Amino acid sequence: MPREPGIFAISVVAEMVAMPAQNLRVYERHGLLEPDRTAGGTRRYSRADVDRLHRIRELLAEGLNLAGVARVLALEAEVARLRAECARLRGR
Repeated sequence: MPREPGIFAISVVAEMVAMPAQNLRVYERHGLLEPDRTAGGTRRYSRADVDRLHRIRELLAEGLNLAGVARVLALEAEVARLRAECARLRGR
């Protein structure tokens, strides 16, 4: 499935998710988030990125550290991939 393009600036997203913009930069450095970049290097976030930030917030609130958050997000992505594959195979 193609990724939707980023349209929101970091300041807008930080306000949308009620987090400091610095947190978003930290999450990107840790590989939890990959916003699009303009030709000039400005970060642009999509709705999916905003949803992911909400999920990161939930996991942090449950007591996970950033490494734990990364692992949970990777496992959730793998489960979604496997479910899609199973659905595709059932549709044959």
